Amino acid sequence: MWKSVCQSSERLLAAAAALVVFSVSASSQYRTDASYSSLYDSETVAAFKNHIGYVAASSMEGRAPGSEGEKAAAEYVYETLSSYGVDMLCPKDGDTFGIALDGGDTLTSRNVFGFVQGYDKELKDRYIVIGARLDNLGVNTMTVDGRTVDQIYYGANGNASGLAMMMELARMVSTNSILFRRSVIFVAFGASTMSYSGAWYFINRSFSDIDRVDAMINLDMLGTGDEGFYAYTASNADLNSVIKAVGDGLQPARPELVAAEPYPSDHRAFYSKEIPSVMLTTGRYPEHNTYKDTGSIIEYEMMEKELEYIYNLTVAVANNNGVYSFRPNEAPKKGPSYDDVVSFSDCDIKPMFLNSEDPRQFLQKWVYQYLKYPAYAVENGIQGRVLIDFIIEKDGRVTGVRVVKSVDPVLDDEAVRVISASPKWRAGRVNGNRVRTSMTIPVEFKLEKKGDRKSFGIKKY
Repeated sequence: MWKSVCQSSERLLAAAAALVVFSVSASSQYRTDASYSSLYDSETVAAFKNHIGYVAASSMEGRAPGSEGEKAAAEYVYETLSSYGVDMLCPKDGDTFGIALDGGDTLTSRNVFGFVQGYDKELKDRYIVIGARLDNLGVNTMTVDGRTVDQIYYGANGNASGLAMMMELARMVSTNSILFRRSVIFVAFGASTMSYSGAWYFINRSFSDIDRVDAMINLDMLGTGDEGFYAYTASNADLNSVIKAVGDGLQPARPELVAAEPYPSDHRAFYSKEIPSVMLTTGRYPEHNTYKDTGSIIEYEMMEKELEYIYNLTVAVANNNGVYSFRPNEAPKKGPSYDDVVSFSDCDIKPMFLNSEDPRQFLQKWVYQYLKYPAYAVENGIQGRVLIDFIIEKDGRVTGVRVVKSVDPVLDDEAVRVISASPKWRAGRVNGNRVRTSMTIPVEFKLEKKGDRKSFGIKKY
């Protein structure tokens, strides 16, 4: 009997052990982290966590100016912006510049920048700059109890949060590029902690059309929004009015306009060029410039709300009809002249295609329905975004179709062919009168590989 009891006990222990092994195995198969909260993250929050987790990782060693960590962060920003459809204007490892140090050495830092082109014929060659600081303080080496200890200044909020905001803003602007009259430039500034060197280099050396920059939006430390969200313009009257107007709408977050500068940052370099600028920030915080500035302090859901406001502000700043004044008491300048052609966005009643004012209706219901990917382009792997300008006449006809940004003649010709064959639109109106209206739209040709053969797909809006 005792033998039987022992055998039964052994079988029970074996079964329990098997159950434990199975439970551990099953758990590791489906979930390896300690929290299930990320299962409920929105796509934007998940993207923020990925960006900040990468840029503020210990392997970056605090992204000191000129360090390998700063370079790796720059390459990450480049790849992300490029994947979001931003046209990059620098090499993959950034636009490098040197800073002379005491003792004759030179530190090499870098900026990363690209742009999304505006659609307006008169304003697409004018720019709004969206900037964010790339670098941080690096590593502090000290001696504790006779041992050498490295403290990494991770900079999750300062300023991986601003970089993450800039990258997700770039995604939104690129996706909705047809809504932006001015072109929008996105810049990650290197060596910002060294007297805003990257911003100075961009303004004075890199970007030859700096006199065409109408405004700058600086994103710095945006991860602690539950403690406050602020906008600082140095009391610029024009930008203040835009910020207030956007805030008067239905917004998930509204910044408080402040007269005192919350934190010195890259906007100062733009002030020196008399370019109207606004700094958006959640302000100083207890972990600022310490090793405790990690992802654990970031309020991601609040960042998502801030992003919606910042996107709406970017739309408003980019689409303003006039020119922003740097000096508060300076009389506002008149907007551009259109002669007898009115821009799409300036119509009181915008032109309609199939009873819709949204230009995406034209792309979806006409352009992408009848576009044919040229065989030559498929065979030679030619793809890209062709920018087409055209006029909608007072009687609704489409005329004056021309390429304003080319990819390849075969793709250009196909885009022109389809748009030229457009059915009539309902003409736009100003003050009740029909007007000739100019429009610019992007036509996307995109190749995809399926198996061993090439096929093509065209981006849907």
